[in-house]
Amino acid sequence: MTAKPATGTTSPATPGPSAAETTRTVVQDFLAARMAGDTVRLTALFADEVDWLLAENPVVPWIRPRTTGAECAAQAEEMAAHTVPEESRASVDAFLVDGTDAVLTGHVAGTVRATGKTFEGPFALRLTVENGRVTRHHLYENSLSVAEACTP
Repeated sequence: MTAKPATGTTSPATPGPSAAETTRTVVQDFLAARMAGDTVRLTALFADEVDWLLAENPVVPWIRPRTTGAECAAQAEEMAAHTVPEESRASVDAFLVDGTDAVLTGHVAGTVRATGKTFEGPFALRLTVENGRVTRHHLYENSLSVAEACTP
């Protein structure tokens, strides 16, 4: 006697990417768009509402509270407008992913256009990716060095 397949059954579906794989891919796209200054792509990568954290610093024109994806994406353009692009550097030392969360650590340096002063220091960036979009962006950096570089 031969068993008949149950009506309405299908073969097992091919599993999709894991949360960690999706997070890694989105963060890599985010970094590429950020380095290219591609605000359109950054806006698409950010969720409509973002949990944005960057220590407020009233003397730094590109650091301010943000909540929408478009506002978060605009930060890249605002920073580029106030710094000397050829003197901006960023390196990533570690890129860790755990499910929907990613943490990057590294070093950033640049020159403020208005003052000619430089800033540099380590950074840590925590991103959360949900449904293929960045929902959390928490950046920790040497805010004192950035503030000093912005002060005439």
